[in-house]
Amino acid sequence: MKNNLEERLIKFAVMIIQFIESMPNSKASNHLSGQLLRSGTSPALNYGEAQSGESNSDFIHKIKVVLKELRETLVCLKIIHQSKSYSSEDLIKSLLKEADELVAIFVTSVKTAEKNRLKGK
Repeated sequence: MKNNLEERLIKFAVMIIQFIESMPNSKASNHLSGQLLRSGTSPALNYGEAQSGESNSDFIHKIKVVLKELRETLVCLKIIHQSKSYSSEDLIKSLLKEADELVAIFVTSVKTAEKNRLKGK
């Protein structure tokens, strides 16, 4: 499961990069694309770091960072979608769907990890 999730996050980061490369060149698009590049590629990198967490608490903290970045990415994608600052409707819709699914996965992961920590696992 972990390897599959890491691959999914990497694929999402690559999709973000490809999407950014297709955005129009304007002041607003440049600002949002920079923000999206940082927040949209960060989850894969932070998830990799979480895998070598020094403790259960460290792992949970790093997974929460992944979740925070995914939520930021989702909001940024929504702003771009509503402002129509993109060139591919299909790509932004698939990114919005994937970001939403990843947020749901990591909300559950955080809850499970916190529950396990309380049980002493």
